[in-house]
Amino acid sequence: MYTLTVRDHLMVAHSLPRPAFGPAQGLHGATFVAELTVRARELDENATVLDIGLLSGMLGEVLDGLRYRNLDEHPDFEGRLTTTEALARHIAEGVAERLAASRGTRIVGVSVVLRENPDAWAGYSLDLP
Repeated sequence: MYTLTVRDHLMVAHSLPRPAFGPAQGLHGATFVAELTVRARELDENATVLDIGLLSGMLGEVLDGLRYRNLDEHPDFEGRLTTTEALARHIAEGVAERLAASRGTRIVGVSVVLRENPDAWAGYSLDLP
C-alpha cells in the first residue's frame, strides 16, 4: 500500500462540558498539527499517490472551515463534543468528500492524526469504497 502525507495546523476554541474533561470543561483554545495520509493500492501514471499540492489544498479547505472558530458555535458540531477524536473524523470525512470527485479507484483510505502537543495525539482512519 502506498501512502502520501501532508501537514497543516489550526487554532480553535471550544469547551468539553463534561466532568471527565476536568479544566477543559470551560472554553479554552487549542492548537493542532493536522496530518493527513491517503492510501492507494497503485500509483498513478505519474508514479505518485496524488499530487501533493492538490492534497494540501483539500486539507486546507477543510481546516479553513474550522480555523479561529469557536467550535461550540459551529453548525457542524451542534449537540456534539469536539474532542480531538471527533475533530479528526470531521476532517477525514471532509477530505474524503473532496477526494470522491478526483480519486478514481486508486485512493482507498484516508487517515487524520491531530497532534495537540508533542506527547499527545488522536486520529481517525476511514476506508473508502
